[in-house]
Amino acid sequence: MKAPPDTPRSLLTEILAWCSGIAYVVMLYVVVLNTGRELTGMRLLLAALPCVLLLPLVLRRPLPALVLLLSASFTATVGTDSVMATGPGVLGSVPPVGTQAWQIASLQAVLIALTVGWTAATRSRPTSAVAALVALGVQIGSASYYREGSSSFLAASAFLALTMVTAWTVGHSVRERRQHTADLRARAAEQAVTAERLRIARELHDMVAHSIGVIAIQAGVGRRVIDTQPSEARNALAAIEDTSRDTLAGLRRMLGALRQADPADTAPLGPTPVLADLGALVERTRDAGVRVDIDRQGEGRPLPTEIELSAYSIIQEAITNVVRHSGADACRVTVDCREDDLSIEITDEGRGRSGLPGAAGYGLTGMRERAELLHGEFTAGPRAEGGFRVAARLPVPAAVG
Repeated sequence: MKAPPDTPRSLLTEILAWCSGIAYVVMLYVVVLNTGRELTGMRLLLAALPCVLLLPLVLRRPLPALVLLLSASFTATVGTDSVMATGPGVLGSVPPVGTQAWQIASLQAVLIALTVGWTAATRSRPTSAVAALVALGVQIGSASYYREGSSSFLAASAFLALTMVTAWTVGHSVRERRQHTADLRARAAEQAVTAERLRIARELHDMVAHSIGVIAIQAGVGRRVIDTQPSEARNALAAIEDTSRDTLAGLRRMLGALRQADPADTAPLGPTPVLADLGALVERTRDAGVRVDIDRQGEGRPLPTEIELSAYSIIQEAITNVVRHSGADACRVTVDCREDDLSIEITDEGRGRSGLPGAAGYGLTGMRERAELLHGEFTAGPRAEGGFRVAARLPVPAAVG
């Protein structure tokens, strides 16, 4: 397998992180063990500054960094306590036994707690829990060197345990929150994929069902009149050809949008159908033998793309059902664009769809889903005076207008 191009850079970063961690150990002994006075003021700051050297290794390798930190901390604490107990250091006067050892241990306890917290945030729970227990054990073991008396030792141990538990809990909470966020993001992506698949299925159904319905009607007309009216048969075949080409072009556009884009292919995929395209739909339906009357009401204004597409698709599917199932020779489409919603209604005077094949198929379900996805309303059913009625109300956002 070919190595990634950034391998040399990663190796160099790894080496530098380890060198920085080792430099921390060296600086700890230079600054602390050679300071024979109490760590206060600038001397305390100088003792804390080397901690920055361990940061690159902690970020990349928290477990090895923790081992290095524990080893250096234990050795420095015990070594400092021994130096303070035996005599003066390099720079002169000696503080009371254990004073400087306690200060070093306090600085190291903070750094160890931060490292354990980062380990809990980036590693699994068992791994981070074991690391925290080992770190706590090493710290309690070193506490016996700078705390005399049972009460002082117990107080130091309780402080170290509380610090360790707090650091691990905070780190684990951060990891749980990050995992929860990742799960939510993955679930949202899955829902988006599912919604897109449903949308594509509805688009394919609307497109193919309408075209096949028109083609079936025209083929039937052509078959009946081919012997007696050749000109009408030719018109039917021409309508079949035009409808087939339009459908094929639409399918190609949809499949092209689903494929991974080819940088060399700059051909446009075609515009999304909107209510302004109803004229072409009316012409194709008229060729199938059904007259469509469009009644536009309200104020003509641009609407959001999703509302235009859903409205067009509902009208297309309803007209397709008229052609295929109603037996009517005409239908009426009412489009009413109001201030806060768009209402559409498709009615015919045919025999309705009760008991007919396909009456409860994907067509009505798809129209209802389109309306509900936009928080709208959808109704469909036979009319009391005969025929069938399809109606939908799609709310329009207040900002549009």
